[in-house]
Amino acid sequence: MTPSSRIPEREPGQPASARGRAEQPSEEEVTCGLVRPGEDIRAGSTAEALRQALLDNLLSVQGRTPDLATPNDWYMALAHTVRDRMLQRWIGTNVALRGQSVRVVGYLSAEFLVGPQLGNNMLSLGITEAVREACACLGLDLHALLDLEEEPGLGNGGLGRLAACYMDSLATLQVLAIGYGIRYEFGIFDQVIRDGAQVEVGDTWLKPGHPWEIHRPEICHRVGFGGSTEWFTDTHGMARKRWLPDRVVLGVAYDVPVPGYRVNTTNFLRLWKAEAVESFDFAAFNTGDYERAVEQKLKSETLTKVLYPNDEQLRGKQLRLEQQAFFTSCSLQDMITIHLSGRQRLEGAEVRFAVQLNDTHPSIAVAELMRLLLDEHGWSWDEAWKVTHRTLAYTNHTLLPEALETWSLPLFRSVLPRHLEIIYEINRRFLDEVRARWPGDEARVERMSIIDERGDKAVRMAHLAVVGSHAVNGVAALHTELLKRHLLHDFFELWPERFHNVTNGVTLRRWMALANPGLTELISSRLGDAWLTHPEEELPRLESFVADTGFREAWRAVKLANKRVLAEEVRARLGIELDPASLFDIQVKRLHEYKRQHLNLLHVIALWCELRRGGAASTRSSGAAAGAAGAAGAAAAAGRAGRAGATARGARPARTVIFGGKAAPGYFMAKLIIRLIHGVAEVLAADPATRDLLRVVFIPDFNVKRAHHIYPAADLSEQISTAGMEASGTGNMKFALNGALTIGTLDGANVEIREAVGAENFFLFGLTADEVARRKADGYQPRRHVDECPALREALDRISDGTFSRGDRSLFQPLVDNLLHHDPFLVLADFEAYVACQRAVEAAFADTERWTTMSILNTARMGHFSSDRSVREYCEQIWKTGPVQVELPSLDQPGLPHA
Repeated sequence: MTPSSRIPEREPGQPASARGRAEQPSEEEVTCGLVRPGEDIRAGSTAEALRQALLDNLLSVQGRTPDLATPNDWYMALAHTVRDRMLQRWIGTNVALRGQSVRVVGYLSAEFLVGPQLGNNMLSLGITEAVREACACLGLDLHALLDLEEEPGLGNGGLGRLAACYMDSLATLQVLAIGYGIRYEFGIFDQVIRDGAQVEVGDTWLKPGHPWEIHRPEICHRVGFGGSTEWFTDTHGMARKRWLPDRVVLGVAYDVPVPGYRVNTTNFLRLWKAEAVESFDFAAFNTGDYERAVEQKLKSETLTKVLYPNDEQLRGKQLRLEQQAFFTSCSLQDMITIHLSGRQRLEGAEVRFAVQLNDTHPSIAVAELMRLLLDEHGWSWDEAWKVTHRTLAYTNHTLLPEALETWSLPLFRSVLPRHLEIIYEINRRFLDEVRARWPGDEARVERMSIIDERGDKAVRMAHLAVVGSHAVNGVAALHTELLKRHLLHDFFELWPERFHNVTNGVTLRRWMALANPGLTELISSRLGDAWLTHPEEELPRLESFVADTGFREAWRAVKLANKRVLAEEVRARLGIELDPASLFDIQVKRLHEYKRQHLNLLHVIALWCELRRGGAASTRSSGAAAGAAGAAGAAAAAGRAGRAGATARGARPARTVIFGGKAAPGYFMAKLIIRLIHGVAEVLAADPATRDLLRVVFIPDFNVKRAHHIYPAADLSEQISTAGMEASGTGNMKFALNGALTIGTLDGANVEIREAVGAENFFLFGLTADEVARRKADGYQPRRHVDECPALREALDRISDGTFSRGDRSLFQPLVDNLLHHDPFLVLADFEAYVACQRAVEAAFADTERWTTMSILNTARMGHFSSDRSVREYCEQIWKTGPVQVELPSLDQPGLPHA
């Protein structure tokens, strides 16, 4: 990738970096319009300024000349070039953060699945085309450089992606915010498929360098673990507790700027890395005990090695608890430090920061903030509780009781003894309030207690979060209603005013403008580009183009092009050929039984069995004609031919079923489902009678980068979780925004998506949440559904008889037995309704004009599901904050404050 262009001419012996920030361009460059007058190469946005900056960073940062530069050198130089253009905005935001009286949002999350940064940052700064031109001048392919970027291993699924979307929206809405998390050295894991099975390997995302972070070694905080507590008398004669931890770890800050879209505001993630207070023991080294000399360093750094360590064993549970306490403590200490900068006292901290707990992972913040105020700052209990309660708010992300974190008392006491004492006192005072409200109702007291006294006693972290927060919110209307009615019903009865709903949203900048430039260009050609920041107002205007023949043809052409891109990606990575004219039926999300990837598989197997019996013809021939013809006209021709064929023969379209997602390393059943997906894919690919009609593909190592190709290519979005199990979902929003139609249950945000896009544009099936609850209460018998449905019985028999396991009848038997005897997520109960709904999908897809209308209306009516709307609701309902105009400071200004 060595560029063909030469290095800009300069004085003999003058380094490329000598042309500094303050130096003016030559008269010739200004006259030619290459560089604006007064523009410098650290902040300039013209192609020429960017070209010069790229060469400057190649030499000054990477230490390379163009003829010696590797592709990664060019990527790093370009990333630093783009980052340079964010820094002045970031400094201005830090000035505003220090000086404003409005509340700053502290967003605490164990995950921030930010995805690749280069393309997103260029988009936010509005310099993508200028960068492309600068790269072309140097003989570089911008697309190839973008493809080199390693995705930060800072998250796994929807929780982390939501946090990243919210950080984007906070900056875009000009709301001052800091996202706090962990700088995981190895992320969760890279998923490799070997012989159809998931194998976890290390995610070495930091190995090639991470140009977006700025190491802040001077910003560090101590975090203790273990030890004991003791009473002492303070200088005012007050009896107080002191914690004497037996181990102390240092949390060191790494900052990652988060720019807003076309605004000055640039917030940041502050990620904590664990280090030893003393990294090297000279005494041990001098006696020849080299291992012990670095023992503390290794022990401390283990804390931030891996996202979600396998917690099947006690050591894994302890490490996970320590991780949560570590980043939460560092973050709260940091906010207190920021608050105190330029101030003498800590009063008003709850006015200064609004701290959001993203799920239960940071819920130890209730006890930790109390500890900091009581033990470190000498406050009284009542003063500390008032500030803690007003500062913290809690987002619940699950309806599964087993997913609400609990920690055994012995483990919790051994790791956080002082915090447990504080929790006991919080609980005592809280239960006094419960007993005063409901005298004699000890069953309620037991249910609500922060300490679960049954069996092996445990700390209930969700209860701690609810008790210690001034606001609790669900993430979809149905989810919030179910929290109130079931999971947190007792708390809702006590404090109804604390409960809110903020339905999740996704950022259109990442998931449309960046991931789907073809559709973005088409929409902007009709609406302008205001829809990227005001989708609720602007996207509905697309409905006026539904009857526009040219627009409809262009819409289909964009979808077909996106499907070809994904097909090429699959061919290049997996060696599998896909038919872009087929129905792309996609389910990509974390592997979990409640998300019911196995329901999808049962339908695929039943369909395969039917096709083998000659149950229906395919419209593949007309679709293939579309693939061979050109762009929009070909797409229209394919639609006409497909519709005619379907009418004449009762045909169904060819279908490509695509899966993707990771299973937790210790989740046996989820990993078995992955193995079954590959077993089915192998058999179907080898069947000459059906392989042109039905294909199954698993895309390994699903992440944000791969999702850029997947969401825009989908025709059908599988959102088929058991009703009442999914809190919200955000993949459902990304698919629908990109014009995919949804087949789904009334679960999570599906309910609101269906209301928004119209019932006629949503493929609904399955039991409702109330019906699921009644089935279980009445004694659900899954085998009855097998006895009554021959297609279901045949599909299960095929799994049991070794068809998809190369004759091994035992491999998938645990999965079949679980369905037949337990079926906790009612897969079998919903099977027939799901199959019938899939027939409706096929009929709609065969009618290209109808499908096009439905697709356009889905996108046009999805503006409500922008993360900008979600963040506005948080600001209004919970955080009580708003936008702040950020001014760009002069970089020569002395004494700029820092965060």
